Amino acid sequence: MRNNLKGLAGNLLFALNTLILFLLVFESKILVPQWLQPIGRMHPLMLHFPIVILILSMALEFFRYKEEYGDQGFYKSFTSNLLLIGAISSAVTVIMGLFLAKEEGYSGSILQWHKWTGVSIVFIASLIYWYRDANWYKPRVAKGAALLTIFMLIAAGHYGAALTHGEDFVLGPVMSTEAEQIPIEEAAVYEHVVKPIFEAKCTSCHNTEKIKGELLLTDPEAIMKGGKTGKLIIPGKPELSLLLQRIHLPEEDKKHMPPKGKVQLTEQETLLLHLWVKANADFKKKVVELPENDSLRIIAASFLKPAVNEDRYDFAAADDNTVKKLSNDYRVILPLAKESPALKVNLYNPAVYTPKAIEELAAIKEQVISLSLNKMPVTDAELKTIAQFTNLRHLNLNFTDVTGKGLQYLAPLKYLKSLSLAGTKVSYNNLSQLSAIKSLKQVAIWNTSITSAETKQLDKAHKGITFIAGYKDDGKPIKLNPPQLKSNGFIIQNSLPADSLGIKHPIKGVEIRYTTDGSEPDSVSALLEKGVHFTKNTTLKMKAFKRGWLSSQVVTADLFKGIYKPDSLAVLTTIAMSYNNGKKRLIDGQLGGMDVNSDSWLGLQGNTELAFFFDKPVTLSSILFHSITVGLFGKRPPEIVEVWGGANKSQMQLLSTVKPQLAPGENRPSFITVVECKLKPKKIAYLHIKTKSAAIFLVDEIFFN
Repeated sequence: MRNNLKGLAGNLLFALNTLILFLLVFESKILVPQWLQPIGRMHPLMLHFPIVILILSMALEFFRYKEEYGDQGFYKSFTSNLLLIGAISSAVTVIMGLFLAKEEGYSGSILQWHKWTGVSIVFIASLIYWYRDANWYKPRVAKGAALLTIFMLIAAGHYGAALTHGEDFVLGPVMSTEAEQIPIEEAAVYEHVVKPIFEAKCTSCHNTEKIKGELLLTDPEAIMKGGKTGKLIIPGKPELSLLLQRIHLPEEDKKHMPPKGKVQLTEQETLLLHLWVKANADFKKKVVELPENDSLRIIAASFLKPAVNEDRYDFAAADDNTVKKLSNDYRVILPLAKESPALKVNLYNPAVYTPKAIEELAAIKEQVISLSLNKMPVTDAELKTIAQFTNLRHLNLNFTDVTGKGLQYLAPLKYLKSLSLAGTKVSYNNLSQLSAIKSLKQVAIWNTSITSAETKQLDKAHKGITFIAGYKDDGKPIKLNPPQLKSNGFIIQNSLPADSLGIKHPIKGVEIRYTTDGSEPDSVSALLEKGVHFTKNTTLKMKAFKRGWLSSQVVTADLFKGIYKPDSLAVLTTIAMSYNNGKKRLIDGQLGGMDVNSDSWLGLQGNTELAFFFDKPVTLSSILFHSITVGLFGKRPPEIVEVWGGANKSQMQLLSTVKPQLAPGENRPSFITVVECKLKPKKIAYLHIKTKSAAIFLVDEIFFN
């Protein structure tokens, strides 16, 4: 039996090698159909398995002819079986990779190197398996073949990482050198400020080796050409430019860039790209050619490293043990530069912040020259403590709770150069106190209540200070981001308060308006605010509105009511093995979302029967199944649903028969499907549901009303 199984596996290996040769020979003529693309996209998931198996089998092969192993039958048999598994799994992985490479966005020399090193691994491993018992296969050949296979594994892995993360992904941290310092007089806005942002955050997916969405971001011509979905930049119109639209989408949105999981743009980088596009996206203009008070010039200058550090610090370095003691997961303390006594401090996680986090820095108050409290719940009272950091140069209070009334406390900071107050409650009148800080050169006030007219007055009143107003300086409306929800599906028991939807919006002062009748919300639709409750099944549509901005895109959320919950249930037939995640998933009050592979979904396959028991009889008028349809893979509603019920098993009667029909045009890869069975109100204690289907019916919740 074991030999027969191994023989079949050997034949499978031969067949897979043949298939790979076929795919390589006819590569230019093969088109991968859409239904087969998910197989190709499993390539990154599959590839780790053969790597481990082949490395282990090659290590065993390398020492195969040592005297202590040469006569051991188990060693020989185990190595042979392990090699066979590794060769088969690597062949499957290569086939998946060849399918994936047929999709758009994959090209270039790195792809070719990755492909051929991967194919070579399969061929070499297969040849070793087929000929390892031949007379000419000697110790030297075994060791050479094992080393060659491991070398090819390393090479294929390297090219795969370069293809996914960029050419410098592996060796970048140890090979990189300090970037050349460009004096501001010589720096160009695109070449030395915008381009580095693209290279750090965008070009890993949009380069000559990997052109996602047919978009290339490596040179000005390609950037202006755009990609598959249109032009990336419309000079002078950031609100219409796809670049800014994609950046401002919620991170959970599939079209958000950079994609979720990648390093995101900072607020300053986002603002700089906006200002650059607004200034006609000039690829040649130098920073110094912009007006001195121009916001783009000021922010671009902050990105450039000065050729010479003008600051001279005459204070001693802090004690290393003190710095280590004060550093933790939510308070990071770093030296400004190598061998410099100056320190910069960043605080994170507002949930654990207390004023003590600043007070504890008293031991290094002379060395702190940069302090970032961005998005911390800092109040005016903490400014008294901050005023003790006598050598402070840069203070970031963006999106804190300061009101501006306590700015007077910062007067003793005789070296303070930049102050960031973006997103705070500061007013025009509060900023009159800044005249007491003689060293101040730059103040960020974007996303505050200060108007453009007031900004101009501040410029006149404080000649030595540059005020950065950000998005407010052009007067053109910008499209709001859509509201962010913690989920797109919610369950109503008796009543669902609007607060429980977890709605967020990154811009202060935004109003969320909604409808429940299927129409699109407008500026006079009902306001979604505290006190609003939902009590029945509905599709909630929401949009964000704010005076002076364009309204956002519509966001929808499905609300499902479930008054009753069975006390127990039983599945009387077989559940699909791939979706056997526990019968209680059907009544646990948790929706599975769009991830068909999550463990929230239960698969009812073929003709199935479910039984539900209520300790106390309930009056039911409807039953609703929350399901997901994936037509390409045979996951769809059943042909017939029958609902039987009564006081007990022996007193059942047919309550409803439903033949679910998908709406015309429902040809998306996957979508949520609701199957509702309406009943004549009847008091029951036992419910029996039968489904008839040749497909798999994926259900994650059943609602009883």
